[in-house]
Amino acid sequence: MNIILVAIVSVTSIGLVCSAILSVASKLMYVKIDERITMLTGIMPGANCGACGYPGCSGYASALIEENAKINLCTPGGSALLAKISGILGVEAGSIEKKTASVRCGGDCNSRQKKMEYMGIQTCFAAKPVYGGENACAFGCLGFGDCQKVCPSDAICMENDLAHITKNCTGCGLCVKVCPNNLISIKNASTPAFVACSNIEKGAVARKKCTSGCIACTKCVRECLDGAITIENNLAKIDSEKCTGCGRCIEVCVTKCIVSL
Repeated sequence: MNIILVAIVSVTSIGLVCSAILSVASKLMYVKIDERITMLTGIMPGANCGACGYPGCSGYASALIEENAKINLCTPGGSALLAKISGILGVEAGSIEKKTASVRCGGDCNSRQKKMEYMGIQTCFAAKPVYGGENACAFGCLGFGDCQKVCPSDAICMENDLAHITKNCTGCGLCVKVCPNNLISIKNASTPAFVACSNIEKGAVARKKCTSGCIACTKCVRECLDGAITIENNLAKIDSEKCTGCGRCIEVCVTKCIVSL
């Protein structure tokens, strides 16, 4: 009986001592959190996409207070979120430019050739290591929709085994991270034109694999009066800073791989 009583007293004493230590430690080590961080975290879209450059929505909320981060970095939240952040911080809202994703490939199943029939796991991530996928062009869209599956805005649709971006896109960038061929990039929605092709092979080779690819014919270069287009690695490249949106390059492109957003 005495042994049981001693055990109970010992355990109780240890518990009381530990609770006292924890109580003191919680007060000594308490870090006061600015309530504005909690408020900002609560109004964030919750996509945790990293488009703002910070690790998730809570990271951006903390950066707004602790690092004086710019308040217009959250493209998924748009102008509505910008106004709320402005109200909480008491600063001028300014403006936020809408961003959208773009797919640097225009080769759907009607224009590209196949080199084999892929029968494995139906994801781009799984198909990529298998000789670059089933399509003859190893630079293009693999067509299994990994980007569509991660899109929180239902802004990506698959048509003829090719990813297309819709107007629902918020520019969060989650699709950019999952594309194994690095075909997707985030651009300002006001970008006049871009090249929907990533094949850097010579024109004749690229043409045999996909009729929608860039063949580096230089017609767009000659037609551009603003010097905004150059040919690099057998692929047309448009400088958005110089482009005025005249549309001449789109009109003269032989394969129609230059498109507008």
